[in-house]
Amino acid sequence: MDMEMLYGIYRSCNKVCTDTRKLEKGDLFFALKGDHFNGNAFAAKALEKGASYAVIDEKEYHTGAKTILVNDALHTLQQLALHHRKQLELPVVALTGSNGKTTTKELIHAVLSRKFHTVATRGNLNNHIGVPLTLLDMDHTTQIGIVEMGANHLREIGNLCAITQPDYGYITNFGKAHLEGFGGFEGVIKGKSELYEHLMQREKLVFYNAEDSIQQQKLENYSRKFGYDTRGNADVFVEFTGAGPFVSLKMNDIDINSHLIGRYNFNNIAAAVTIGSYFDIPDDEIKTAIESYVPANNRSQIVEKNGNRIILDAYNANPSSMKLALENFAALPYPDKTVILGDMFELGDEADTEHQHIADQVSELPAGNAILVGEHFFKTRSDHHKFRTFEELKAYLLKNKLKNKTLLIKGSRGMALERVLEVL
Repeated sequence: MDMEMLYGIYRSCNKVCTDTRKLEKGDLFFALKGDHFNGNAFAAKALEKGASYAVIDEKEYHTGAKTILVNDALHTLQQLALHHRKQLELPVVALTGSNGKTTTKELIHAVLSRKFHTVATRGNLNNHIGVPLTLLDMDHTTQIGIVEMGANHLREIGNLCAITQPDYGYITNFGKAHLEGFGGFEGVIKGKSELYEHLMQREKLVFYNAEDSIQQQKLENYSRKFGYDTRGNADVFVEFTGAGPFVSLKMNDIDINSHLIGRYNFNNIAAAVTIGSYFDIPDDEIKTAIESYVPANNRSQIVEKNGNRIILDAYNANPSSMKLALENFAALPYPDKTVILGDMFELGDEADTEHQHIADQVSELPAGNAILVGEHFFKTRSDHHKFRTFEELKAYLLKNKLKNKTLLIKGSRGMALERVLEVL
């Protein structure tokens, strides 16, 4: 189908939907495929539920004028998003990085929305499907778009940039995440830097951490940049003033006290402060935005249960974020500390080595007792309590109740360590 014709259909619909469970009357349904489902099989159901049209890519599911047959539904969704992006006369801020993407995105959104009508990536819908859906959420009332980009292979960020056409960009950091897909740490740097390369090719503005040596090197000969540091040599000066347990900082002599745990969140806040400053958000509004933000979805939340103070950081984990979380936890001025760590996924050939590094780090830090769970941690050489599966951990915790402890719970998303709360 001609893109202009499809765009006209999109404009006449309520919104784009890819899940019949969330579909509302008047939506435009796209039949996408996954490892365990075929959206084409749900096209008829989508129309029955009130979808205005269903975009499909398998002829056998064509049922009439309200089904639109294309060669590839996902590609068509991406091209529709790109076409829509070109019609939108608004700046788009894109961000990627190994750690802290979603928290930083939420903070930027909180700051910029004090002055502008902003649309940002919902949750962590930051992949080849989530990015086009985010763009299609924007309309003529949107003043700034904020798009989070995730990737676990080379060229993915570049492809997402081609769809998003960002005007501004920020990389949170380069860490040991998705090593299997990127082929090692150098691959991570190359893959994440695709955002900066795209912006520089189009002479767009780059936001950066002026104390990150890799970012400095990448941007050394580029003039269109706006950064922050803690020394007063960059565009924005931010000062770390404490993390006990919540991060506090100073910006232009204004104290900001966040609800975020961990020294590692300082840069996430600093980035939001910097981007807010660039867009002329008043300092007091930046302060209000940061101080009003409360993390959710298992991201560095503090939970109290049965006398235990729990730092729940079970949304995700990789060697870099795990190392920082452990260092921060060890520095907290609380007694009776215990860490419960779950396996880190997608590390490929480095998995055993990286898990051993973390087990060694736990032994060296004054972080109290340690409980490790997962196939990789189970194989480490250490004296910690080790369990191969969550069920084994659960049985142990039911028999050995933890009381009046300060706990750090952290692991990859697939470990779902928030389940520990059910047995404390």
